[in-house]
Amino acid sequence: MRRPTFAERVEPQLRSVASRSGLLDREEPGALFGPLGRIFRLLVSDAVARLGRFNVSVKGLSARLERAGRSETPLEFRAVQLLWTGAGMVAGLAASLSLMWQGRANAMGGLALTGFLMLGGYLGCDYLLGIRIKRRQALILAEFPALAELMALAVGAGESAGSALDRVARQSRGELSGEFSKIVAQTRAGTPLVEALEEFSERLGIPALARFVDGISVAVNRGTPLSDVLRAQAQDVRDVAKRELMEAAGRKEIAMMVPLVFGVLPLTVVFAVFPGLALLQFGF
Repeated sequence: MRRPTFAERVEPQLRSVASRSGLLDREEPGALFGPLGRIFRLLVSDAVARLGRFNVSVKGLSARLERAGRSETPLEFRAVQLLWTGAGMVAGLAASLSLMWQGRANAMGGLALTGFLMLGGYLGCDYLLGIRIKRRQALILAEFPALAELMALAVGAGESAGSALDRVARQSRGELSGEFSKIVAQTRAGTPLVEALEEFSERLGIPALARFVDGISVAVNRGTPLSDVLRAQAQDVRDVAKRELMEAAGRKEIAMMVPLVFGVLPLTVVFAVFPGLALLQFGF
């Protein structure tokens, strides 16, 4: 028997309408596997909840999901990881049975292959999340200079920082404008602008945006010209992008030398030396 939760035990006593037995509820229409699907869904949710208790990095995972722009909870992400692990187990068992049937592997080799594929499925899901975070951060940094210039123009025209954020969020599309929309929604709900900006900086974890938030906070608190701060922050991000581009070009230049040194240069030496060797052999 699946043990009911505290919320399920207390819920019938807190309802404002006439209670009704759960046995008389209608079944969900369009269920693929019927009762078996509901039982399997309950088992998966319980397994994911138990795994979440032993996971010490749930808070860190929640922050990573927010940086990736995904709305799912850490438990839902762990459920996806569990499915990936199960897919790896099925693939490993199938491959192991096939190899054992052909006589090319033993039981220990099959177990090792299955464990490797299960670990690969678990870590692969986390690796894809990291790639998504890096891509989203790159998109945000690419959008930031233009949006900062728009904010500087709006502030220079006489608007406040909150109104400038609202205007930029409405007039633009992208990852950063979506984050600005969240900041505007928080400020309209009563959160101070500086506090909403600090949460935005912690949520994304990008150093350039952290400096941007610090500059706006200082300008708002001390009354310094905000448009100059925004333009300076935009120029700072452009300089960082140029420096990263130069570093990437330097790494690519070194990588391009590998086929030249180990491929083209030996082939050139062979073309230069082989006719002389052939002539010497022909002479003797």
